[in-house]
Amino acid sequence: MENSWKINGYLMSGDRKVTVIRDSEQDPDADPIEAPMPLFLRKFSLLSWLSNRAVCWYRCNGRILRKVLRITDASAIAAAMHVHGATITDNYWICQEGESLTYADVRFTTDTFADIALTGSFESYSKQYTQEELRGNCPELTNIGSYEKCWRLQDGAWWMYKVGEPEERFSEIFVAELGKKLGFPMAEYQAAGPYVKTPDFTQGRLNLELAEGLIGGYEDYAFNYDTFTALNPKLGKEYLDILFMDALCYNRDRHTQNYGILRDQDTGEILSMAPNFDNNNALIANGYYPDPPNEWDRKIPPFVDLLKEKKLSYKLPPLDRDTLTALAESVLPGEDIDRPCVVLMVWNSMQRLRELLC
Repeated sequence: MENSWKINGYLMSGDRKVTVIRDSEQDPDADPIEAPMPLFLRKFSLLSWLSNRAVCWYRCNGRILRKVLRITDASAIAAAMHVHGATITDNYWICQEGESLTYADVRFTTDTFADIALTGSFESYSKQYTQEELRGNCPELTNIGSYEKCWRLQDGAWWMYKVGEPEERFSEIFVAELGKKLGFPMAEYQAAGPYVKTPDFTQGRLNLELAEGLIGGYEDYAFNYDTFTALNPKLGKEYLDILFMDALCYNRDRHTQNYGILRDQDTGEILSMAPNFDNNNALIANGYYPDPPNEWDRKIPPFVDLLKEKKLSYKLPPLDRDTLTALAESVLPGEDIDRPCVVLMVWNSMQRLRELLC
């Protein structure tokens, strides 16, 4: 169904043209480029780019939202194009032939359907929405990921809310706070009742480009490291810091849609890796391991092997058990979490890393 789409017009960055689109393909020779192109389009097609921006079809609340918005085409392209391909975390969008739109017309300014996307509740589903609301731009249609989530607008800033079991929410917040204590750029996560919430770290000023746009689904550490270093030498060290945190806190779910780079919207300059985000499948999200078996240790050898293969030195940050204990006690204090076990898990991983690297 995706291949049946025929898009003609312009890929836009804010109010500047990036490239002409003819029959859903880039036509770079038609007009001079006025703005930097998404890195994704160096390797992949426009329709693939659009598909990867759309809400996941297997998210139940995403399907409910489609019904409320009367999007009968089940394709990812239909969801993305319902909002002109726009998303919260960058300023790219599609202006089709015959449309006289500006970025102000398509950028998101309301969170009308946040409750549907987050909870799928009967109350939110059965509400009588106005025609104006149904025609409005809905950021949930390009809010990717497998967990139910939504964007909420609070005091003029966008915050993402995400569902999770207590162990998942604890892991998300704990890893973020631990990473900050160790000196790494981490996305901010806060408790919000049965959810966690995190602010949009692009703040409407930067463009997030996910690793998938650079390497597809290829997760080999060495290939990733070489790719990032070729773009900007400092990215290599920042990528190693993400891998270190994954090894320390056993993040089994690092994939090419939950890390990436930040670019300047005007110049396209690559500024840094995006802050470390999406750690709700780390640590105790999948169970407790007080005396780590080989499974818990599985994230450490690939990190160490990369350092040896590339002949890289990596200085481990200082960490003590008192810091871990205090942090474990401070996160979600009302939830039934085995905090001594959390401390032991992280401490054992740190000791193993010290043995292998020092």
